[in-house]
Amino acid sequence: MARKKTFAKSPRIRSGAQTGVDRAALDAALATGRIYEGWCPKGGWAEDFPHRPGLLSKYPHLTETPSEFPEQRTEWNVRDSAATVVLVPDANYHSRGTDFTIACAKTYGKPCCIIHYLDDDAIIGFRKVMSRFGEEQSINIAGPRESEHPGAYERCLALLIEVLGWHQ
Repeated sequence: MARKKTFAKSPRIRSGAQTGVDRAALDAALATGRIYEGWCPKGGWAEDFPHRPGLLSKYPHLTETPSEFPEQRTEWNVRDSAATVVLVPDANYHSRGTDFTIACAKTYGKPCCIIHYLDDDAIIGFRKVMSRFGEEQSINIAGPRESEHPGAYERCLALLIEVLGWHQ
């Protein structure tokens, strides 16, 4: 009789739901039946949801921060997670928001793994990160907005569904 492959239960997915990588994380969680959570700016603001209730109309499990500024959302998502995974296209990529996420992880002493989502081995690296955490923990997933790196959403959605679907 063949042995059934089993995996530890995966951590919850945490994200601030901005366009791009953040949104791909939440949509991948939904597509694979995962629990999602996270902080979003007051009013549910995102580039494509500028008016109240904003993101909360699509992602009701998010919680608004007291501030309308995205920096508070970023900081609180890092603070409230077991670790942060930052998905960027390559080693040369930098943006103010992504750099701030990495700085917050250092400030809070949280593990932060940077994965280059255009690399062929991105799935393997992300699977290794996910295997270190259990369901009682949450993993913050962050990266560039769609306006800063067009195509980030589609590329990361496929990557995240592959990883989250495997790690069940």
